Amino acid sequence: MRRAILLDVFGTLVEDDESATVARDVAALAGVPAAEIERFWTARLWAMADAAHGPGFRTLAELNAAGLAETAEHFGVRVDARDWGLGEPPLFPDALPFLAAVGVPVCLVSDADREPLNAVLELHGIRVEHVVTSEDARAYKPRPEPFEMALELLGRSADEVLHVGDSPAADLVGAAALGIETVFVNRRGRALTGSIRPTHTVSALTDLLPLPHFLSS
Repeated sequence: MRRAILLDVFGTLVEDDESATVARDVAALAGVPAAEIERFWTARLWAMADAAHGPGFRTLAELNAAGLAETAEHFGVRVDARDWGLGEPPLFPDALPFLAAVGVPVCLVSDADREPLNAVLELHGIRVEHVVTSEDARAYKPRPEPFEMALELLGRSADEVLHVGDSPAADLVGAAALGIETVFVNRRGRALTGSIRPTHTVSALTDLLPLPHFLSS
């Protein structure tokens, strides 16, 4: 029986579309497809995030601004990278029903800065027992620090929890490396590559509710 849930936020509870909006703006200036901008920006962002831990930690706002500036320069355009932000990402319709029905403690584990994430949670009325951000842990998923902090806050071991998220690289690989069973929230029907094998795959959070270990403490 699993006694707690670790839960990703962006792409899992709320839509993660701000980068796509910025990518479209840069693409319009550069005259290239938005998908090309987003691929380059994402690659730069997470390459920097891999090195941003411990004493070398940098906030997500800093990484996004630096990654966007490098992307714009690469494609020969100029943008004000400081304008990037979380905004008000829409809530997935299954998010609150899922949280209301789960009968075990939940700890959000999010690659986000604390203040803007708090604003998003407040905006949508999301209430859970604990929240761990990359800024709190001074590291980004899939590194172990965010997951380890969540386990400590919950007072649970890796075999007593499940981690639920939409990112194969950050959520599934990161949690599995610590022996945590995983749930892949695959809203877009993406194919998994390599050796990534989640314990469960669902297309919506509420698909998990028939599983009895989510409803019992």
